[in-house]
Amino acid sequence: MICMTTDSGANMVKALDLNAWTRLQCFGHRLHLAIEKSAKDPRVDRTVSILKKMVSAFSFSWKKNRELARLQTEMKLPPHKLITDSPTRWGSKLAMIERVLEQEKAISEILKADKKTRCLVAGYNEKDVMESVVKALGPLRDFTDALSGEDYVSVSYAKPVLHLFKEHLLKADDDDTDLSGEMKMTILNYLTDKYKDPKTDELLDVASLVDPSTVSRSIFIYLHITEP
Repeated sequence: MICMTTDSGANMVKALDLNAWTRLQCFGHRLHLAIEKSAKDPRVDRTVSILKKMVSAFSFSWKKNRELARLQTEMKLPPHKLITDSPTRWGSKLAMIERVLEQEKAISEILKADKKTRCLVAGYNEKDVMESVVKALGPLRDFTDALSGEDYVSVSYAKPVLHLFKEHLLKADDDDTDLSGEMKMTILNYLTDKYKDPKTDELLDVASLVDPSTVSRSIFIYLHITEP
């Protein structure tokens, strides 16, 4: 046995230590933790709090939902419902933000018409935060689930994906806002620190080398997520 992939459960970590077995934490789980760490920012917390209240205002009002459907038709917006954030899945937070941005014109008009919900209308600061979060996290959307597979081998993808993050997806961009740049840097620093151990680095190199599908699949992933 070369190594075992586990979560961060204390019992699993202890069992591997007692047997002197190499432990490789799930890449998808580490990516999830890195993204959650990057989102722990007062600007993000405040904006997400407002969006949750905004979505809740529609969840408990059939009149607002009816008006939303009418405005979607009038403004030629996609007939989508708002999405609620799930605390255990960062992707749902991203989806909620993207949906609010998509429906922002209709949502704002509806909220402004009600004295009780006018305070929930997103201002320029909130919009900037939402756009920054989407810019930083949007390209990472599919990696958490793809690299957490139980029915297929994914360890050989870890090193190519880390390289892809460093050289492309999380690389500093002239279009980055302060927030999106900080979020990218936080994620990249977290992952780099977690995979700096020489033994782990060598293990990932060998796994990538002996898997003939690594190169073709890594290229496919890159083309898929960077296509216009």
